[in-house]
Amino acid sequence: MIKRISGFLKRRTSRDVLINTVGNYLNVFFSAFFVYLLVRILSPAQYGVMSVLISISYVLANILDFGTTATIYSYLPPLLEEKTPHVYRFIKSTFFYQTLFSLIVIVALCITFPYLDRVFFKTGAPIHELYLTALSVLFFIWQNFLGNCLYAAKRVLQNNIYNNVANLVKTLVIIVLAATHTMTIGAVIFIFGMVGPMVFFILVYLNKKNHIEKVLNAPISRSDFQVKYTLTYFVASQFFNLGLRMDLFLLSYFRPKDEVGYYGLAQKVILTIIATVISITQVISPAFSSITSKKDFFSHIKSGVLYMFIPTVLFIVLAFTPNWVFFMVFTEKFVKTAEITRLLALPFIIYPAISLAHLFLLYTVKKPGHILITNIVLFLTISLGCYFYIPRFGVYAAIYSIAAAFVLSGITLVGLAGYEYKKME
Repeated sequence: MIKRISGFLKRRTSRDVLINTVGNYLNVFFSAFFVYLLVRILSPAQYGVMSVLISISYVLANILDFGTTATIYSYLPPLLEEKTPHVYRFIKSTFFYQTLFSLIVIVALCITFPYLDRVFFKTGAPIHELYLTALSVLFFIWQNFLGNCLYAAKRVLQNNIYNNVANLVKTLVIIVLAATHTMTIGAVIFIFGMVGPMVFFILVYLNKKNHIEKVLNAPISRSDFQVKYTLTYFVASQFFNLGLRMDLFLLSYFRPKDEVGYYGLAQKVILTIIATVISITQVISPAFSSITSKKDFFSHIKSGVLYMFIPTVLFIVLAFTPNWVFFMVFTEKFVKTAEITRLLALPFIIYPAISLAHLFLLYTVKKPGHILITNIVLFLTISLGCYFYIPRFGVYAAIYSIAAAFVLSGITLVGLAGYEYKKME
């Protein structure tokens, strides 16, 4: 037994999961440290404006992914294993079309941003800061693209090193500007949206110069951009992302702001553990794209279950965490957060297992349409449950709605995965 556990821990995938988890939590640490620095440099009003603009750039970068992350994980690993020269054409074509479609949206944003800010965002930011925000979206998209390619090529350590070196450079620049009293909102946007990604680009280029040059010299092929696959998953992911935010949105609409605060803090605790699930899926996704038979499926799913055991246990532990732990971290002002967090952890216990079925459908059998169906089920269950029952039951309605959504969408997802599995040889 000990020998088997030792062998499992020595696997490259196990090592990569550990590296990626540590790297992601180090990234969380840097994010918290940035907040620590900026709240001491900027006024509350400046910090509020900066938060809105940075959030816009992050959200748009996520939306303008257009599902290319799934395309890269699904199609790039087999091309790399076959060592076909088409791999460079695939990377360039996917990058070109994502950039093209993103630029159309970003140009439209630049044209309408002053008006949108005046009537909706109401930050009152000068126009150059709005344009910096729009341009930073493109830099985030490019950084995400290169990062996904590194993950697909199983260069997990390199990706985490590049990310955290960029974080270190951003920290040093912020400290220098703070010391010289030259920090502005525009400078913060430039540091996060351009300096960080540019450091990442430079590190990738210096270490992958020969591959970058081959990509630049490769032709662009329309056939390499998997439009149906990419856009179907893009729509599916938007239903998922929006569905997991509808509880907070509708709580904010129906209930007092203190309840929203308690629930929002509980949600952040849950998201911290979800970061572990993401760390694992980023590493094991390329392996799922190489599954071709039922025999391959069982070997990969067995490993996946073992890896997902870690976040599953974390959710179980969270569900039984005593009050004094929450009070020590959040103080007794947020006493209600403890109960909400414990209850919210319960439905998320099955989330890691559901993620494995998700990977199988998306990367092995390449059926994003199935993902779309399950995510619509999740979105409708959470939205309708919260809309009708939050006015009566408050935060508990949101928790029960999420539980029902995970059960219904999970049954649908596993059922579709079973159907596709039976068709395999």
